[in-house]
Amino acid sequence: MRLVTVKASGRQVLDLLRSEGVSLESTPVKWFYRVGVAGAPGRLKAYHLGLIYPQTLASALPVLALDPRPGDIVLDLCAAPGGKTTHMAQLMEERGVVVANDRKFARITALTANIKRLGLTNILVTFYRGERFPLECGFDRILVDAPCSGEGKYRVGERGEMLFSRGRATNLPAIQKGILKRAFDLLRPGGELVYSTCTFNPEENEGVLTYLLGKREAQVLGWDPPLPACEGITEFEGVKYDPACRRCRRFYPHQTDTVGFFVARVAKPR
Repeated sequence: MRLVTVKASGRQVLDLLRSEGVSLESTPVKWFYRVGVAGAPGRLKAYHLGLIYPQTLASALPVLALDPRPGDIVLDLCAAPGGKTTHMAQLMEERGVVVANDRKFARITALTANIKRLGLTNILVTFYRGERFPLECGFDRILVDAPCSGEGKYRVGERGEMLFSRGRATNLPAIQKGILKRAFDLLRPGGELVYSTCTFNPEENEGVLTYLLGKREAQVLGWDPPLPACEGITEFEGVKYDPACRRCRRFYPHQTDTVGFFVARVAKPR
């Protein structure tokens, strides 16, 4: 759970949560707590007052890697339902602009509802396919938290049953490549983007990044995350990926006790 410090201080939010019987455990990530709640977080006063946002600890990682700062012009290309969008706006202290884009109208509804609930004022919502976002704009930082197969969320129950899985009805790597290439083209010279997924599949991670490196003059940057991580891989089942993929970071549930993630930082030369 993330504390939202727009309407109240972190201490005030913590006091309100504790008054409702919520147990809280600190994490290495600012504003993020592991919580013990009897029932859904949506029943809490803090939720309805826009003082908390329920989300996994791992979902903070792409935003921390991007490091948006006050005054930046930022694009979240696949924004709904808004966890990472609103986290960026909070880090930016509502100075600068976050353009929150999504391609599905139903998800836009959830996105705008969360922005309004939290009371954030520096977010502009747009409705485009990510790979067709208008090139007339230029951004300092871009987040591509791409649609993916979600393998990092898979869980197995006590009886060995699969508690979560997602079918693959579409060619996800093709979609991801189109979105990432457009994101790079939208960066201003000297700008940075983060490409992230919640899957382990190299075709959707290192494979997509290798595609970008073959099409554009992009630079993969290193990153020192606050949670245990492994390097990106450079070969899987006979398929080789660009050596720069080692600078990416893979997060595994058995090491972090949260959802699995892949995070890559990419810079556009000046």
